[in-house]
Amino acid sequence: MTAQYRRRVGAVRPSHLMFTTGVGALVDLPNFSVLVSGLDDWRHDNVPEWEPIAEPRLLAAVKTHHGMRFVEQLKPAPWMPGTDTEPSGPAARVGVPIMPFPTWLRCTACNELGPLDSRVFGFENFLPKRPHDARFFHDLCGKKRSGKKPLAVPARFVLACTAGHLDDFPYAHFVHQGGPCPKASHPRMQMDDRGGNIGANVEIRCLSCNERRNMRQATGVRNLPNLPRCRGRHAHLGIFEPEGCDQDPKVLVVGASNQWFPQVYSAIAVPRSGASELEAKIEQHWDPVSPVPKAMYPYARDNVPAFRELSKWSDDEIEAAVAAVRAGKDSAQDPQPQGYPDLRTAEWDVFSARQLPEPTDDFALYRDPNGVPDPLKAIFGDVVQVERLREVRALVAFTRLDAPDPEDPELVSPAPLARETPKWVPASEVRGEGIFLNIPEQVLDDWESRIAGSSALTHHRDAYAEFRKNRYSDRIPGSFDPMRNWPGARYIALHTLSHLLLGTIALDCGYSAASLSERVYAGTEDDPRTGILIYTAVPDAEGSLGGLVSQAEPERLVPLVRRALNEGMTCSSDPLCKERLPQPPADYLHGAACHVCLFLSETTCERGNRFLDRRFVLPIDDPALALFPDLP
Repeated sequence: MTAQYRRRVGAVRPSHLMFTTGVGALVDLPNFSVLVSGLDDWRHDNVPEWEPIAEPRLLAAVKTHHGMRFVEQLKPAPWMPGTDTEPSGPAARVGVPIMPFPTWLRCTACNELGPLDSRVFGFENFLPKRPHDARFFHDLCGKKRSGKKPLAVPARFVLACTAGHLDDFPYAHFVHQGGPCPKASHPRMQMDDRGGNIGANVEIRCLSCNERRNMRQATGVRNLPNLPRCRGRHAHLGIFEPEGCDQDPKVLVVGASNQWFPQVYSAIAVPRSGASELEAKIEQHWDPVSPVPKAMYPYARDNVPAFRELSKWSDDEIEAAVAAVRAGKDSAQDPQPQGYPDLRTAEWDVFSARQLPEPTDDFALYRDPNGVPDPLKAIFGDVVQVERLREVRALVAFTRLDAPDPEDPELVSPAPLARETPKWVPASEVRGEGIFLNIPEQVLDDWESRIAGSSALTHHRDAYAEFRKNRYSDRIPGSFDPMRNWPGARYIALHTLSHLLLGTIALDCGYSAASLSERVYAGTEDDPRTGILIYTAVPDAEGSLGGLVSQAEPERLVPLVRRALNEGMTCSSDPLCKERLPQPPADYLHGAACHVCLFLSETTCERGNRFLDRRFVLPIDDPALALFPDLP
C-alpha cells in the first residue's frame, strides 16, 4: 500500500486480539483479508501516556512459557482515541499492523488470478470515515461495474501446516504439475470459482498455455503428493524457517476456523490471601514501586504514576508493605511443574478464605453475615459475592490446524509471535463481577465414594483414554499415558452444576449467556477443591452493572438454584439425552448433556462443552449417581 492512501482499514476490540484475531491470524474485512503482523512491527512509541498492564502473577506465568523468559511487560494494543471526531488525525495512524494476505487476488469480473506484485491490481482507501470501504481492484480489466473498476478479492486458498506455517497456495506450480509454464516465465492465471466451499467447484487455468487443473486434486490425503513440501514460511513475520519444514501442508479456505488457535494465559487479579489493601496495590505496581528506596518516596509521589495510588499511606507503611510483599515473593519461588502454570491456586485461596481481603479498586468480595440460606445449606457451604474483579489475558503463542490441549501444551507446535526473542506480549484487561459458590467437601467426598466403581464413570474414563489415543498417541515420544490430566469425577460434577446455573442466571442477570464465563476449582486428588466462579468480564459496559452479583442475594439465589436444578431434570431431547454415555464408536466426552440442556457458547465454557453429565448432579437416572439426590 502506497503512502498516498489511508492506512486504517478496520477495527477490532482488544479482547479479539486475544481470542480471534491475534498475531498471525487471518482477519476477514469486507473487501479483502489481512494477516496480523508479528510483535516486531507493533509500535507504541507514538501513543502518548500508554502504560503496561500490571499483573505480576500473570507476568510470572508468561515467563515460564517456552521462549518467553525475557518478557518484561504485558502491553495493550497500540490505540489512541479520536478516530471518530478526527478521522484524519494522529489516531488514524496508530494501530495494530497488518498486511494483505493471501497475496493472490482474483478479479470478480473476469476471474483473472494474480499476485499483488504483478501490478495488475490497484488499491483505494480514500474515505477517512469509512475505512471498511478499502478495496483492491483489477486495474487492467475492461469490465467496469457502475463506472468503477471491478473488485479484486483474495484467492480463497492458502497452505498451512501443524508447525504453524502459513503460505500462499502455489497456483502456477499446481497447474503445471510442479514444472514451469512452457509459454511464459510469469504466466497469466484464471480462477473459475463457482461458489461454495467445495474445492471441486474451482478450476485453475493458465491463460498462457491453456493448462488447467481442478482444486479437488489438491485436497485430501491421497492428493498430498500434488502439493509441494511446506516452505517453512511464517508469513506474519516475513521470514522462512532456515532449516525448512518436514510437515505436509494442508489446503485451507480463507476464513477456516482452524487456521489460528490462540494460546492465552488468563488470571484474575487477586490479592494474596490475607494481604492488606496497601500490599495488594504494591503487588499490582511492583516493578515501578519496589526499586525505589524510602528516601526517594517524596520525589516518587510527584513523579512516578504508581505512587499516586499510594497517597493515603505514609512512607513507613509503604516501606513495611514492600518488605512484606518481597518476603512473600521470595518464599513462593518454587519451580513450576510441566504443563501450564498454576494460576488458579491464588484465586482459590482468596475466594475460599475465612477472612476476606480488604476491598480495592480492582477486587472486592462480600459474604452475607447470615451465611448460606437455609434451603441451600445441603448444596452450598459458602456463597461469596464478587462485587469487583479484573481479569487480565496475555497471548503467548498460537497454533494452526491443531487446537492447544487445555491441560497439556506440549501436544501441539506453537508458532512464534516475533522474529526476535520477545520482551513483551500483547495483553488485555477487562473488569467485571461474579458469584463464587463453594460446595461442602463432605458432600463431594461421599458422592465420589458412591460412584467410584459405577458403570457411568467407567464409560467416562474409557472415553477420555480413547479420545487422547485418537488425537495424541502418535505425537508423544516414549510411553503414552492415556489417562494423563484426567480431570476426575469431581470436575465433571462441578462443571455440570456450573452449566446448570449459568443457563438460568443468564435469563435474569441482564448479561447474555455468551458474556458470562466460568472457572471451576476442582483441584487434584492430592489437593481437592470444591468451588465454582461464575463471572462476567466483558469490555462493553465494563462488566460491572451489578446484575450478576445481585443473583447471590438470598431472596434471589434460592429460587434461582431451585429453578436451575428442577429444569435440569428434563430435556426436550430426552430420553436420548439422559440415556447418553460416552462410548465407541462415538468420540465425545459428555454424557447426559446436549445443546438443549447444558451446552453453552465457546466464550462461556472453559472446556469446550466437554466433561458434562446431568446424571452426576441430578437424579435423572440412578439416584445413587446424583450429587444431589434430593432437590431443594
